Amino acid sequence: MSTVVRSPGDSLRPPTGVLLSARDLSGCAHRLSLDNSPAARELGVDVDDSPEVARRKEAAVLHRARVRELLRSIHSDQTSSVFVAVDEGPRDRRIEQTLAAAARGVGWIWNATLPDDLVGRRRGHAELLVHDGSGYIPVIVVNHRVTKPLGASAGEGEAPRTIVTSPLWAWLPMPDPTRSLRPNRRDQQRLQHLTELLVAAGLSGERGPGQWRAGVIGMDADCIAVIDLGSMRADFAELTAQRLAVVDQRVSTEPSRIAECRDCPWWPRCEADLVRRDDVSLVVNGMVADALRDNGIATIARLAAADPDDPPPLWRVGSFPDSVAAARCHRTGVEMVRRSEKTPVARADVEVDVDMESYGEDGAYLWGTLLTDRTDPSRPVVYRPFVTWRPLPTTAEAESFAAFWAWLSAERAEAEAAGKTFAAYCYSEHAENRWLRGSADRFAGLPGVPSRAEVEAFIASPQWVDVYAAVSANFYCPSGKGLKRVAPVAGFHWRDEEAGGAASMDWYALAVGLDGSTPDETQRTRLLQYNEDDVWATKILREWMDGEDVKRLPTMRELLA
Repeated sequence: MSTVVRSPGDSLRPPTGVLLSARDLSGCAHRLSLDNSPAARELGVDVDDSPEVARRKEAAVLHRARVRELLRSIHSDQTSSVFVAVDEGPRDRRIEQTLAAAARGVGWIWNATLPDDLVGRRRGHAELLVHDGSGYIPVIVVNHRVTKPLGASAGEGEAPRTIVTSPLWAWLPMPDPTRSLRPNRRDQQRLQHLTELLVAAGLSGERGPGQWRAGVIGMDADCIAVIDLGSMRADFAELTAQRLAVVDQRVSTEPSRIAECRDCPWWPRCEADLVRRDDVSLVVNGMVADALRDNGIATIARLAAADPDDPPPLWRVGSFPDSVAAARCHRTGVEMVRRSEKTPVARADVEVDVDMESYGEDGAYLWGTLLTDRTDPSRPVVYRPFVTWRPLPTTAEAESFAAFWAWLSAERAEAEAAGKTFAAYCYSEHAENRWLRGSADRFAGLPGVPSRAEVEAFIASPQWVDVYAAVSANFYCPSGKGLKRVAPVAGFHWRDEEAGGAASMDWYALAVGLDGSTPDETQRTRLLQYNEDDVWATKILREWMDGEDVKRLPTMRELLA
């Protein structure tokens, strides 16, 4: 987010005529201002996507292509008045085809591009327009999950969100007792944006209260989640007015560091400004930074000098002592702080470090392991990968997973038979747990694949240890708690400087020849080395936590004294 400051003569400045896209409605207002400022042209700032954003967009394009073909096959036995796909090509041509299909009353229009709304100053396109009997509603296709099985998304004491869904073969919205909704603000804003474009184009039909609906097809592509937009229209109109004021330079904006800054081409300029101002957002997240500024604490120096036991009145945005610690760490160069004298982490006689590599939503192609027998120093510590290089998705994934599970189960059984304790470790269990469960579900019944119950029993057991949780409980980490952040403090360094989850996606594509090229053996070696380094990093980190060297770090009490 960014700080927005109203200019004295904002209402006197003429509009620029820039049309808003759905993307312009969310994210950093300061970037929106800079993207539409004279500075963007004068400085020649490259506003292209970062490699990571480009990867996400490529994955979304592939997902939408799969959904398009799925819908085409579902409606293939029906007439062209039911389903039409607008051709790729110049924008004017796509608009022409969209309006022609709508004029014929086509029920489902894929790749719809709508006429610019020069009055409301909007432009956009929808993956799908569906005629609901009154007029057209927008349906977008997204590469994330939009629903969960009923109860899976509700927190303790929280009732599941009610949901309406429609099948893919017809627009038949009905209450769905099997699912709960995963709301996404950006999806809702894009659907509002498209709805207003449909209204401006005269395609929405006559609608009363409760009839402003839209839809989302998510990653699973098994239904359309129906979104009621009626109650959001007033808030959306206000948001649009605010963003237009930013685009027209009728309000001034200031930078404030947020997650979006990582991929922003303007970051070097904003960072220099923030450093010059000693801005608190350099050490705390956006909501905390805003709360601090609201209470007169705008600089790191002032935050570092604050009394951690005397927070501002009505402080409700996280731990104020942690915020003060962040400022003091920044000024002193401290990378981690112990929350107490001891930093416990579970240990066992036989220890196995585990790291999984997946490719998007297509599957987990590699389970890497590192076994340490603390009771037998003569037993070598050996890295064992269980991997398939057949392009995902593939049933060969089941074979590598089954081999991994068989090996892990054998080591657990052998330790138990020898009277030894056993523990397996991962770093941030969410990803591993997801693919442990997902592999058991997807490959149920295949040789060697455990049942879902077996997997759940292992995950719930004390033998499955999340080192990330131990780090979170024992340390304050001002720069984040990712493995790449904390393992170097324990003395571990990756052999490949480019190692990371995002880079591994590119390496995997080359390793298996996803584009039809010859698989690159060097990238396979690179992935195995990266995975091996990850399990070694986990091992070294947890052993460091259980050793003496960790005591060189200051405690929170010492830092805040």
